[in-house]
Amino acid sequence: MSNSVELLHGDVTDGILAGFYAVGREMGHGFLESVYQAAMFLELAERAVKVRANVRLPVRYKGRIVGDFRTDLVVEDKVIAEVKAMRLIEPAAEAQLLNCLRASDVEVGLILNFGSRLEFRRRVLENARKVGTAPTTSSSSA
Repeated sequence: MSNSVELLHGDVTDGILAGFYAVGREMGHGFLESVYQAAMFLELAERAVKVRANVRLPVRYKGRIVGDFRTDLVVEDKVIAEVKAMRLIEPAAEAQLLNCLRASDVEVGLILNFGSRLEFRRRVLENARKVGTAPTTSSSSA
């Protein structure tokens, strides 16, 4: 009997995190977010992962589109990855990711921070819970 916990889309997030650490080792810190986003796109594409960049997510109010978000990466149509280059992951970055999850049918999100120390946050917002319910969370850093 195993004590391991199976994470929703854990296979996809594991692959993204492997790419995140590869990019971080190769590039170090100090570049703009757009540079890390492009590097992550290339890294994931080289790993034969389905990845899309700058994906538009329409935002609705009372059933009408009132604006949109652009999310950095959508991987395998299962995980949103937001790329950051800040000292520490700030609450505003986590709020942005949760809003992207709310605006889409994607349930799993990652914040990938290429700060002075590689750090990530994983968030889950199940589709069944997207109206008026707080998301479940987990996080880690390296």
